[in-house]
Amino acid sequence: MKEVRIIKRYQNRKLYDTFQSCYVTLEEIAQIIREGHEIQVIDNKSKNDITYMTQIQLLFDQERKALKPGNTELLKRVIRSEEGTLTGYITMLEAKLGMEVSTPEVAPAVTEEFKPFLSTMTSTVENTATLN
Repeated sequence: MKEVRIIKRYQNRKLYDTFQSCYVTLEEIAQIIREGHEIQVIDNKSKNDITYMTQIQLLFDQERKALKPGNTELLKRVIRSEEGTLTGYITMLEAKLGMEVSTPEVAPAVTEEFKPFLSTMTSTVENTATLN
């Protein structure tokens, strides 16, 4: 099992990677995750785990930088879903499919409802790679 890389978030919103002993950007954290590393983001003052919120911020940042507009119909379905959250929507889709949908390899078994999500996520990843 890979060691969890600790990222500290300071009051000035700077992110410090304790593994590399340097400040990192959200894009650099995204690259760390893409490389398969596990991360944990800790608020340096409160010591609270803020990994989830940091990753949501990272996704928002990537969406904001995307070259093509996202799928607004997908966002409406997410907002109208029972929980109204992206993670709630994905969890609901996983339950419908009876499998974890965390990798593109499951695409052939995905229902019609899930296809726009994979398309949006794929284009986001491609657009992010272009920006690098």
